[in-house]
Amino acid sequence: MSSPTGVPDDAYWQRPDPDSAEPVPPPAKPEPGHDYPGPPRTARPSPNWRPPTIAHPPPPRSLPAQDQDALDNAEGSARTVTYGVGLVAGAIALILLCLLCARMIF
Repeated sequence: MSSPTGVPDDAYWQRPDPDSAEPVPPPAKPEPGHDYPGPPRTARPSPNWRPPTIAHPPPPRSLPAQDQDALDNAEGSARTVTYGVGLVAGAIALILLCLLCARMIF
């Protein structure tokens, strides 16, 4: 990260001057026997704390039947439309490319 003036400001990252004031001494070590005992234990939950559950859910319903021939016809129509749009877009791109190249040459 640099300053807005372009001159780097590394004063924050520089080591302190050895001739400056004495550094702060590290904290004293704790006396033996004054160890942290840890957090208090929690009480056990009640045996009835869970909500009632349904043991046997109903079976899933059956899906409606599919007309495979109608699906194939719709898929074929969608493929024809997609190819048609792609051919038209490609033809327009080719015409624009030819016009651009003709303008550059002439």
